[in-house]
Amino acid sequence: MAQKQLVVSPQIQELKPWSVQRFSSTHVADGTWEAFVEEKEATIIDTIEDQVAELVQMRRPSYAWKENEVTLAVRARLGENPEQYGVWMYYPWRNAMVHLLDEAEYREVRTNRNMHKISATEQGVLAKKRIAIAGMSVGSGIALTLALERIGGELIIADYDNLELSNMNRLRTSVVNLSLPKATIVAREIAELDPYIKVTVFEEGVTHDNIDEFLGGDTPIDLLLEECDNFIMKLKLRWEARKKGIPVVMDTSDRGLIDVERFDLDDSMELFHGRFSDEEIEQVLETEEWNPEWLFRLITPDELSERMKFSMSELNKTISRWPQLGSEVIMGAGVAAQLSRMILLGDNQITGRKFVDVSGFFMDK
Repeated sequence: MAQKQLVVSPQIQELKPWSVQRFSSTHVADGTWEAFVEEKEATIIDTIEDQVAELVQMRRPSYAWKENEVTLAVRARLGENPEQYGVWMYYPWRNAMVHLLDEAEYREVRTNRNMHKISATEQGVLAKKRIAIAGMSVGSGIALTLALERIGGELIIADYDNLELSNMNRLRTSVVNLSLPKATIVAREIAELDPYIKVTVFEEGVTHDNIDEFLGGDTPIDLLLEECDNFIMKLKLRWEARKKGIPVVMDTSDRGLIDVERFDLDDSMELFHGRFSDEEIEQVLETEEWNPEWLFRLITPDELSERMKFSMSELNKTISRWPQLGSEVIMGAGVAAQLSRMILLGDNQITGRKFVDVSGFFMDK
């Protein structure tokens, strides 16, 4: 057999560690796809018939499909060259080539079970939103939940840290990802869930140099989810978000604490619901000096659970890290994603500091 020349399109150059390479029907027809698969010795995963079967049945939900009718409809849709239908996505970190529906059909099938809890019109609105998430510990769950519901056409994620074993009490990931950058891990997981969602990654985290770009520059993002550990950066992100009129959501996990600051509705709103004056914040941002006691102005002792208060008293004594639980982080991700959806769809009543305290519901504590 004649040796095929591998021709790589401009679309699949300059790959990042989380980048997926896309091959169209043209790449299949001209031999580029086959040459690439042979060179990489990639695993081929082709379930396009099943995906098309879902598509055709979903488009006629009231019809009582018979098995042979589905088979005939699928064959008719795929035509004589089913390998050219849709697109092929190559995942380098898995060395796998996956056959998928094109973007419009993929989105149609994947969001079908959102209906009518999210209407088609609302899904279209959400698909145009740009959302930034700072911090990929608690933020990783939020980013993935947003991707699950396809909230946001672009997710902008930032974290400078690598995955450590102790992170895996609350991050749903794999031991094969240990020591990888958290942002890379999350970007890859989103790509495996939905390669059509645009993900922009700030590998160095949010810094004073890139914060304006992270928040969208001259075209501000639609929502900021702030989950970073650095208290000065928490203030800086809000300070800049207020200037740009960007709403901010923060999940703190303990007792289901959720903060929502609607700078999109009121650009004179004080940060953290007035727990710091603008003069104090300006001084902190100028000197970059943080008084650890101010933590209890962000979250007062009466707002903490008894177990969290005790844990904090044991920092650098019997424990070395801030304690968090997987159940609380997962619940908080769901609540934050739902609030994000409501805000982005125009619910202006979502604001303030609230608690979704499971223990309080049942034990009144």
